[in-house]
Amino acid sequence: MAAPAASAAEPGALVPAADREIQFTADGTTAYGTLHVPAHRAGHRLPAALLLPGSGPTDRNGDEPPALTPGTLAAVADTLAGDGVMTLRFDKYFTGRTGPGAFQGDPGRLDLAAFTRQAAAAYTTLRDQPEADRHAMLVVGHSEGGLQALLVARTVRPAPAGLALLAPQDERLLDSLAAQLDGQLDQAVAAGQVTEEAARANKTALAAAVADFRAGRPVDTSALLPPLAQLLNALFGPDNARFVRSDDAVYPPDVAREVRPGTRVTVTCGTADARVPCATVPPLLGALARAHTSGPGLRTLDGVDHFLHPAGTPVNEHALAPAAVAALHEFARSWKR
Repeated sequence: MAAPAASAAEPGALVPAADREIQFTADGTTAYGTLHVPAHRAGHRLPAALLLPGSGPTDRNGDEPPALTPGTLAAVADTLAGDGVMTLRFDKYFTGRTGPGAFQGDPGRLDLAAFTRQAAAAYTTLRDQPEADRHAMLVVGHSEGGLQALLVARTVRPAPAGLALLAPQDERLLDSLAAQLDGQLDQAVAAGQVTEEAARANKTALAAAVADFRAGRPVDTSALLPPLAQLLNALFGPDNARFVRSDDAVYPPDVAREVRPGTRVTVTCGTADARVPCATVPPLLGALARAHTSGPGLRTLDGVDHFLHPAGTPVNEHALAPAAVAALHEFARSWKR
């Protein structure tokens, strides 16, 4: 049952916290999400944050069920609710209740822009909720969702007052992927699972595969270890090639330079994050500085992994690390009611 709108209660009366199932349409597909409205006084407008998930089939809660359920976005929504921020998180294409929609049978038509249009439609839906303060619209993106937050910010109106980029994609997609895979090969050498010679050969073959894909040449994965070959064949295959190519064409710092001056921005990196290491963040930070955004700026989260959990926490544990919670509270402080 839908929660009562703010205008339905007597002005000044306390409206209890509630979730509402929300739907909106983009490119012929109805998407579904959860609007969380924290407790507030009737008639008061609330800061409103759109939450954007990471890469792959990641749903409104930040999960890829059944195997991967860290609950990152659900936990972010709970944390921001403590600061009086309402949130909308949704099932993107091929996840949750939304499913494939208009892309059923032809997932190869999806590209990065399609996901950006879907996220922009979600932002408009959030903006138009009766409780939302249009002067305090925010976008919070995790991992690839951090890049999407930057892309959405340059298209929607009003422009977001704040962006929280949580372990954001800060390099071209295939550069980031290659670095991750190189690191995994180094770990395999240290564990005695592959030889140093085999690791070097696979790194060389991986770099060649990426270069060939970018150049539009046939990609040969035969020299790669089977798990690496399987991964690249899936990414470069007909179902995913268009999306991968469109995402890889974007250098996140270039988009960051277009953020509206004065936008309040938080960027986090976890020292235990192997996917988006802190060492790769400076170009993104430099671009945000040149765009004349305001702080808090970078928050380095000691001992925190990619899912904003303490390092070593089981991946299906839903509690955010205290450092991540603190960074979110600091981000929301300007709009706390």
